[in-house]
Amino acid sequence: MQDVLSILNSMHRPRLLIRAARAGAQDYNRKRHLQRLLGYGPLPRTVAALMRLIELERGMNDARKESDATYSLPRHLDVLIAIMGEAQLIRATQA
Repeated sequence: MQDVLSILNSMHRPRLLIRAARAGAQDYNRKRHLQRLLGYGPLPRTVAALMRLIELERGMNDARKESDATYSLPRHLDVLIAIMGEAQLIRATQA
């Protein structure tokens, strides 16, 4: 688990994007958000979900940097919100 959190700590994104995601993470609902982002069916465990979300976000961030026409800011924010929500769950279980 620590490895996943160290990956998150090394991520650098624009300040405004992070602030918006933090605001959205306050209303994070694991079932609703993860089903929309990862597909319907059984929800993966927290660490597995977080790893999948990180991979999704990397692709979105690359598209953002390249000004790709397929980039979607709302979807990127949804993924960042889910990442923050899952990270909070991991940190809560460690305490």
